[in-house]
Amino acid sequence: MSIVEMRVPTIGESISEVTLSAWLKEDGDYVNLDEPICEFESDKATLEFPSEAAGKLVYVAAEGDDLEIGALVAKIDTSVPAPAGGSSGASNGATKAEKKTEAAAPAAAATTSYATGHPSPAASKILAEKGVDPSTVQGTGKDGRITKADAQKASAAPASAKSTASAPAPTVSTPKEAFSRVSRREKLSRMRRTIASRLVSAKNNTAMLTTFNEIDLGEVKALRKRYQERFVEKHGIKLGFMSLFVKACAQALMEKPMVNAFIDGDHVIYHDYADISIAISTPTGLVVPPVHNCESLGFADIEVKIKELAAKAREGKLTLDEMKGGTFTITNGGIFGSMMSTPILNEPQSAILGMHAIQDRPVVRNGEIVVRPMMYVALSYDHRIIDGSTSVTFLVRVKELLEDPMTLMMGI
Repeated sequence: MSIVEMRVPTIGESISEVTLSAWLKEDGDYVNLDEPICEFESDKATLEFPSEAAGKLVYVAAEGDDLEIGALVAKIDTSVPAPAGGSSGASNGATKAEKKTEAAAPAAAATTSYATGHPSPAASKILAEKGVDPSTVQGTGKDGRITKADAQKASAAPASAKSTASAPAPTVSTPKEAFSRVSRREKLSRMRRTIASRLVSAKNNTAMLTTFNEIDLGEVKALRKRYQERFVEKHGIKLGFMSLFVKACAQALMEKPMVNAFIDGDHVIYHDYADISIAISTPTGLVVPPVHNCESLGFADIEVKIKELAAKAREGKLTLDEMKGGTFTITNGGIFGSMMSTPILNEPQSAILGMHAIQDRPVVRNGEIVVRPMMYVALSYDHRIIDGSTSVTFLVRVKELLEDPMTLMMGI
């Protein structure tokens, strides 16, 4: 018997542990070289783990286990021959799916657990992108879990088709029991645990305060309306609010270097560049990949980079290098309708800007009440390194640049 041990590989220098989120193959299945056998969830991404040899798969770890780098995950018995009729991963997976479907009814009764009908992290992302309700997908994974392969095969039924489902007779869904007392216990995902740990650390280890202001975005909206068509024609992407805020913050950071600095023990680390992290919401949590050298990029370059990072984040394809760094963060709760918030610091950074919803409000201009598109903005900062006067003048500078965007365009 020849055994190949499958161990958790080195993923990145900052990652010491992963969670085995889902098995993609059954215990005892024949697997091919480089065929994915399971998924790992780190604090930054979900990764597929390919087989290092062809042979019979033998589980060692279980779904939900936290595994250190180098820990034993599974064994591959290479002395087991490939099954007759071919052994490709695609046919293997199809056979397994067919078996699961045939045995779905009795198996469900016997092996129903918290995993039944729940998608794996990778599957959840795919279903969210397709707009598919997980409850409509038949899981072929362990205990009926929805795997990545299940999600890739799933498709959202058109509205007209939903009313003519394949059932021979109309069925009435059972309403939820009134005054339900049902509860369930689920383990936090590794990303959610890491987010929780970092947020608590930021609250406990920094002297965090927040200062507020409001920005009249009338001139920005007029500029976008006037030049949008030509901007898209030249650059192939729309001029959004985010690139304008990024450039305004980058210019203010160059003028107020303390806001762009870190505390490192008894020292301060200054940066002569602005790597601005953009908070992006994904199905598994918030990620903050940075756009590098924003002080030197054009508006179109920033828009393209943000779009690229957002797409990768939602598909779970951000690399570890793309997640590293950042000297300042911008988060936009306004896209969810937030009017006001106190964003929390993204350590080791010393400040974060919170954008909010734009609303038409009455304001006084030249002694007259007029209606203007206004946005509340918040700057949370570490008071250990940034004084109150510095934080206020930084936010006022961002306000000035956005209320007169031609000064921003000219870098003055």
